[in-house]
Amino acid sequence: MGTWTIKIKGHVQAGVAAMQFLTRFPIPITVPFEAQTLARSVIYFPLAGLAIGAVTAAAFSLLALLLPAWPAAVLALAVWIALSGGLHLDGWMDTADGVLSHRSREKMLEIMKDSRVGAMGVIAAVLLLLFKFSLLAEYAQGDEGLTFGRLALLAAVPVWSRWWMSAAIAGFPNARQGEGMGALFHAVRPRHVIGGGLGAAAMTAVICAAAQWSWAETAALTAGAVCLSAAAGYAGARWLTRRLGGLTGDTYGALNELVEAVLLAAVYYAAF
Repeated sequence: MGTWTIKIKGHVQAGVAAMQFLTRFPIPITVPFEAQTLARSVIYFPLAGLAIGAVTAAAFSLLALLLPAWPAAVLALAVWIALSGGLHLDGWMDTADGVLSHRSREKMLEIMKDSRVGAMGVIAAVLLLLFKFSLLAEYAQGDEGLTFGRLALLAAVPVWSRWWMSAAIAGFPNARQGEGMGALFHAVRPRHVIGGGLGAAAMTAVICAAAQWSWAETAALTAGAVCLSAAAGYAGARWLTRRLGGLTGDTYGALNELVEAVLLAAVYYAAF
């Protein structure tokens, strides 16, 4: 088997691994979940985000035709969560339970490993879902309704939130010192993050082209997405690292939810 064939096969396996790990799309292909495959898979995290964003936007568009804005927004949010299997929302709740307990670092990490959800996790989840729901409802009941441009912006949100997860994996230490889900991605390097970022930018360009936006608008949207994702994600990651001594699999999910919420708010101001 030639060198290029091996490389292509490796990237195909990495793309499949990203889709299987981050989404619930049925892909009946077995891939080796090895360090190299998982490291490469973060390049394709934005692709998994695009799949989630595109299906969510399409579902929201259909639901808005059949239902009033509020129930359409509720069901669209349910689709959004279901497409990831609630993976990141679970991380958000576990992280809230741990870091908001105001215990020692070791105790916070222990609480986060507990499969049971505590009061702070429930409160954090309710507030997050209400925030997302309210923004989605506003998209649907604005003066122009759900235009294709607004749906395109919505589809881009999960692309950049998943990209930031890869940046957090590469840029911050593991809090569990080689244990837990986050440790599986120990081989991730900055080049993987850069590759994912370039892919996210290319996907954003395709989304903007479909919405018939100019190159200037595309460049502005891409730059804004990078800056907002990095600013919100870095602030969250720094705070969590100070509390926990690093990041974990749960906190990667929590950071994804944080960046999504920030980008959703930005979409509201950009679209309205």
